[in-house]
This record gives sequence, C-alpha cells and structure tokens, in this order.
Amino acid sequence: MIKNITTLFLLLSSVLFAQIYPDQFYVQRTDSIYANIESSDGVKLSSDGKSIMLKDSVNEGYFILKPQTSAEPFNRGLPSWNGSSPYSNAGFKVQMRFPYGSGWSSWLTVGFWKEYIWNSYGSTGYGDINIDYDNVVMTTYRSKWQYKVIFTRTDNNIESPTINKLSFFVSDSRTTDNINYTQILNDKPPAIFIPTGFIYQYGVDPQIGGSICSPTSVAMILKSYNIIVNPYQFALDNYDPYFAMFGIWPRAVQNAAEHGLDGAVTRYRTWSEARAVLANGGRIAMSIGLPLYAGHLVMLAGFTSDGRPIVHDPAKSNGYSYIHNKSDLSHSWFDKGGVAYTFYHPDSVAVGVDDQYVDLPVNDFKLYQNYPNPFNPSTNIMFSIASQQFVSLKVYDMLGNEVKVLLDEEMSAGSYIINFDGSELASGVYLYKLIAGNRTDTKKMLLMK
Repeated sequence: MIKNITTLFLLLSSVLFAQIYPDQFYVQRTDSIYANIESSDGVKLSSDGKSIMLKDSVNEGYFILKPQTSAEPFNRGLPSWNGSSPYSNAGFKVQMRFPYGSGWSSWLTVGFWKEYIWNSYGSTGYGDINIDYDNVVMTTYRSKWQYKVIFTRTDNNIESPTINKLSFFVSDSRTTDNINYTQILNDKPPAIFIPTGFIYQYGVDPQIGGSICSPTSVAMILKSYNIIVNPYQFALDNYDPYFAMFGIWPRAVQNAAEHGLDGAVTRYRTWSEARAVLANGGRIAMSIGLPLYAGHLVMLAGFTSDGRPIVHDPAKSNGYSYIHNKSDLSHSWFDKGGVAYTFYHPDSVAVGVDDQYVDLPVNDFKLYQNYPNPFNPSTNIMFSIASQQFVSLKVYDMLGNEVKVLLDEEMSAGSYIINFDGSELASGVYLYKLIAGNRTDTKKMLLMK
C-alpha cells in the first residue's frame, strides 16, 4: 500500500550508471502540503484527512506553500499533481514561482484540472523562466520554488475539487546532453512482461485517433491494473481546452488519478532503472521522439530475455508486445530526456524480484539504487562483482554510525539482490556502502514510516 508521504527528497541516481548531474524528485502529499501552507484562504483539510479542498461555504480559495529547496541546482522541471475534480463547473489551477533577482518571479501557471473555467489562464513566462506547455525551462540555474493552488466552483453545493499530491522532478539539461549510448545499449535488464488489454489509438475514433497516444497509453496502463475505462471518454477527459491538446503531461497523470492511480511526471536515464519500477509493481508511459516518431507515447511492457525493451505501441495495429530496434527506441526516449509518466496502484505489489540472484551481465563492480525507494519497512539492494572477492555491504545513518551489516564475506562473481529490513529503525535518510576488493560505492535511501 502506498503510504502518505511527507516532503520527499530523492536523488535518483541511475540504477546502472552514475550520473554527473543528478536528477531530483520532490513530492508532497496531503499531510506535508497542509503542514507547509504559508498562506491560504477558503481551504481546509478534508474530513478524512486525505486531501485539501474548499471550505463548505465558499466558492473560491487558494493555498501557497512555503518555498522548497533542492539539494542541487536545476534548469529543467516537470511539475505534476494528483487530485480530483469530476464536475465541469469546479476545478483547480496549479501555479509556481521561482527566485528572480533579489525576489521572486510572478506566479506562472503550470496547468489546471479539469475544464477551463477561469477568467484568465495566467502568465507562462517571466524573464528567463518559461512554462513550455507542461515543463519548466530556464536558462539559468535555480534551487528554490513555491507552489500555489487555486480552487474554484460555481456553487458551494457542488462537490469541491481536491488536491492530495504535488510533485516536481528537477534536472540539469546537461544530463540529457551527456547520455552514454554505449552504456545504454549494453544495459540488458532481466526479462519481465506486463500484459494489458491493447488499444489501437486510431480505432478509438477516426477524428481524434492521430492525437491521442498519451491518453491511450494511460488507458492501457489502467487496464493492466484491471481498471477499465472507455478509451474515447478518457481521451476527451485528457483534452486540454486551453492549449487544444490531448498530450499535456500533467493532465494525463491527473486523469489517471481520477481512476485511483498514484502518478507523477518523471525521467529515466537507463533501461534498468525503468525495469526496477516495473518489477516493483509500477507502470511507465514513455514520451518518445525521433527517430521513431516526431512525438509519441507508448506503454513500457517489459524486456526480452536478452534485454531488449518491449512496448505496447498504440500507433500500430500490431503494437501489442512490440519490439522496436533498441538503438532507435533508446535515442527516441533518452534524447528527449527520458520523460515518462510513472504510476503505481495503491494496492500494487512487486513482481519478479523475489530471487536472491538475478542473471545480469557481470563485467564490472556496480552498486544499484535500492528499490523501492522510499521504502517501509524493507527494500532491495542489488550489486554485481566481476570476480571472487571479499564483499562488505553495510548500512549507516547520516552521522556515519553503522546500523546494519548485510554482508561481510567472500563471494563469487555475480549479481545479487540483498533484502534490507528497516523495521527497527526510525524514518530518515540512510547510506548503504558496498566494498569489494579495492572498489567502494555508497548510495542514499529513504525509510518512511
């Protein structure tokens, strides 16, 4: 079960290969949102404590969160949110602002849900800061931001719109510029496959079929969780009436949230990182470009036994379990920054990660990012060693105190998954350190109870 997570900080190192410029993922859920409200008017915590909403007697309200700070500067950002607004005469608008000069930029609108019922959309640019439809693009680096959410409804007898999650995935554009395709193509994750009910986007409706790859891919993800939606209506719900587009990234995530999924707009830098999400019960819709498509989305279905990615491609009538050329698909995704929708069902469980030994190519010393991360109370730590040697794997708190010895023995060459149970530890950030021969690597993980 997905837990109610407070302010979440993740330095998302790639699973297989170290990044020069780390991606960072920040998430605030209801309790953290409510606790970090800087100013507000007309809003309250819902009676079940699961969301923020309008007070009973008002039709307009807002909240502004305290500024958040990233560990590393960034010049790209992917905002997204989860909430609900099922009625056409009620909705919410999400805005952000960033440091500018000695103060702050104006409030910039990054999206809304569901119908466009606003007198004004709001600004989408300030100085070097630009909201490029659904992502934040800046020419200079920043490390702070603020969220503002505005609620409205035409009648206080109408059910209030709600918000329960705000996400912001930030990165450095140079990470995409420095992708190593030799490593990408040699990254061969273990076999896994996620079945679903296939939907051919051109078969949904002849008029909009060419424009609905985004909602169609998400509809297939919902089907893979046994959540059945009408793909035509789901596509109409996904339509952004302001930009007249079906493919706005945060709207697809929010549309799935109306059907019970927990989602965010994220990035991936390696195939193994994506495979770990599938193995942990998650789902991924990949935003891809050239050379395969000018712009398209597909559902990542898994990997073959020799590490080739499998997709459910809604643009092809035979797109179920489709295998594109790995080099073409890698460039189509990672050249575009590895942008994806990442979803979990609240009741999803991990699949395919129970074996202690995984048959991965072994040609070097590698320590993987743990998964799941954050975790409660247990997580998996994967590593590989190229030859027989003495191996030490230990967990430390942020003060450097050793809290758990996971391995301290001679081991043969191979790839291993070690389960770590943190049930006796307090919530917080921990380090896990691998030493094999004269090689050492350390990564962070987050225990949240």
